[in-house]
Amino acid sequence: MAYRVPTSLDLSAEERAELESWARRRKTAQGLALRARIVLLASDGRSNTAIAAELSTGKHTVGKWRERFARERTDGLLDEPRSGAPRRIGDEQVAELIE
Repeated sequence: MAYRVPTSLDLSAEERAELESWARRRKTAQGLALRARIVLLASDGRSNTAIAAELSTGKHTVGKWRERFARERTDGLLDEPRSGAPRRIGDEQVAELIE
């Protein structure tokens, strides 16, 4: 099987700041924080294998998020709506309950 060269990622200053914020913030969902770390390491020129080893995740996961970021930028890292019944409680009510 031929080796595929991973997509190189060039981040703007705004994108880098947003990704670093997501990776460091305590209230960020852990899935989103992991995706942000993957993209940040990928933008430094690391291979999917090296990133997977450092973050204790799979190479396919790293490749998936690298490619999705290359196509859709930061919007591609956000969770997509899931199937099933719509939520009965809105984000505002959840935030109010947490506070």
